[in-house]
Amino acid sequence: MSDSNKKQITVTSPLLPPLEEFIPYLHKIWDSKWITNMGQYHQQLEEALCDYLGVKYISIFTNGTLPLITALQALEIKGEVITTPYSFVATTHSLWWNGIKPVFVDIDPITCNIDPNKIEAAITPQTTAIMPVHVYGTPCDMDAIQAIADKYGLKVIYDAAHAFGVKQNGKSVLAAGDMSTLSFHATKVFNTIEGGALICHSAEMKKQIDYLKNFGFEDETTVVGSGINGKMDEVRSAYGLLNLKQVDKAIDIRKNIVQQYRNALQGISGISFMNDIEGVRHNYAYFPIFVDAEKYGMTRDELYFKMKAKNILGRRYFYPLISTFSTYKDLESSNPKKLPISVKMADSVICLPIHTELTDEDVKRVVEAISR
Repeated sequence: MSDSNKKQITVTSPLLPPLEEFIPYLHKIWDSKWITNMGQYHQQLEEALCDYLGVKYISIFTNGTLPLITALQALEIKGEVITTPYSFVATTHSLWWNGIKPVFVDIDPITCNIDPNKIEAAITPQTTAIMPVHVYGTPCDMDAIQAIADKYGLKVIYDAAHAFGVKQNGKSVLAAGDMSTLSFHATKVFNTIEGGALICHSAEMKKQIDYLKNFGFEDETTVVGSGINGKMDEVRSAYGLLNLKQVDKAIDIRKNIVQQYRNALQGISGISFMNDIEGVRHNYAYFPIFVDAEKYGMTRDELYFKMKAKNILGRRYFYPLISTFSTYKDLESSNPKKLPISVKMADSVICLPIHTELTDEDVKRVVEAISR
């Protein structure tokens, strides 16, 4: 192995604010001794995110799972919720924690998002909402989903964990549905180390969400609901304010990496990937490839471990399907025969390394490992 090939290429690397810029914020936090409970940086980050994302109401949380759980509480969702098996487990876990039965439907083979054409058949008298996911940051067919929701009187909560900054026809995808959630985990395009947010569309709902994430307290002595503790602290809020200043540059770097991958991989038989969608401002959060074993000459797993042997860490994301996990595998909707596209995509996907520290030489190594 050459010296260059000894370097481990990770699938992701966190976007970090400059340490020298972060330290003055820490001094102010230490001086104020106000380290949590919606301090000045918490408030500033919410305002800055509203401005950047083009939304009116946002509530930030200590991680990306609590906004999902809180959205379901705020909208008083019960019974059954239609969702996708092709996502990170937090999507479905949020339903389970609220005593809600997830109902899986299959995905679209082009976008990997929930297929609106499959939703209506899954609706029962117990269905109260739809929880789609903007997979890899690619927008769902929001118009079709909303039309179904309106027809049957259902709520729509979007898991937009991957979709930070994504717009379609100049409008934020976060404007769709009744609520949307974001993740600010270290692996995301924008991160606060751990963190997340819940986007709603009215001041009244924003107030209710803020009660729910702070134990239900309305004031010092009044509790108006059975809330939880989901508040983001001042240290991570300050970190987020600094990261927000450099996120556009980070997205540009990611875009360049994606273009290099597409140019290099487009002629390889058995390897396919997603392309940009007209009218969408993508954030290039992920670069998944899909391996057709018959055409490519090896399976997805064989390629995955071949890359790993060359010190290149991809990720089989999303694999396995949520519907195969022990908690959910016995649900009627988890039958793999009902989810053929989801199974196919989960069994063929590898997300390639993509982050701001990836060099042209790194990209070349990844491509060579796939090409040979």
